[in-house]
Amino acid sequence: MEVVFRGKTKDVYRTTDGKYMLKFKDDVTGADGVFDPGANQVGLALEGAGEAALRLSKYFFELLHEKGIPTHYITADVTDKTMTVEPATPFGEGLEVICRYRAVGSFWRRYGKYVQMGAPLDAFVEFTLKDDAREDPPITEDALIMLGILSKEEYATLCQLTREIASIVKAELAERQMDLYDIKFEFGRIGEDRRIALIDEISGGNMRAYKDGVQVQPLELTELMLKSN
Repeated sequence: MEVVFRGKTKDVYRTTDGKYMLKFKDDVTGADGVFDPGANQVGLALEGAGEAALRLSKYFFELLHEKGIPTHYITADVTDKTMTVEPATPFGEGLEVICRYRAVGSFWRRYGKYVQMGAPLDAFVEFTLKDDAREDPPITEDALIMLGILSKEEYATLCQLTREIASIVKAELAERQMDLYDIKFEFGRIGEDRRIALIDEISGGNMRAYKDGVQVQPLELTELMLKSN
């Protein structure tokens, strides 16, 4: 297989049949040894984190497939910590879309003058550019359109898909007595029709969830979600 990209939490390979394979690592984002899904650097390594991220991603991608929501997912091999996916074209050089249900993380750091930590938010959707050198800056709808990264129609589609997928994840967590505070997604274009689809992963490393007022760490989140599966 050909190495396409070595990332912070996954490596990407091109397979001989033209598909892509994601190899999950035990690294998670954060700073000073503390997990933070909003960080743009590896903060620590957790044994089993890669397998946990893949297991949860497999669960959610297959659930979304049942609901008719387009994704790049094909199959997963938990033992090998790999996920096979359809080739996808990113928006620009990478775009992250965040759905926020609570004022935490970078949202609170920016707007804390106007909102209490942990205050409820109405599924607020925020776009950020994947740009480590510029600390993943937030970007507005107008800027996305002016820079040619998205069309107005694509922006609306991404907002709708983000809220729909986040609501599914939130409901699944709520069934396990967990409260989803925020979650980060990536999207791309797949197939000959270049339809917009969810890509990357859906794991504990991409979300903040709380149980009994305490933040649930990625490994624990996977176990709580899948212990009955």
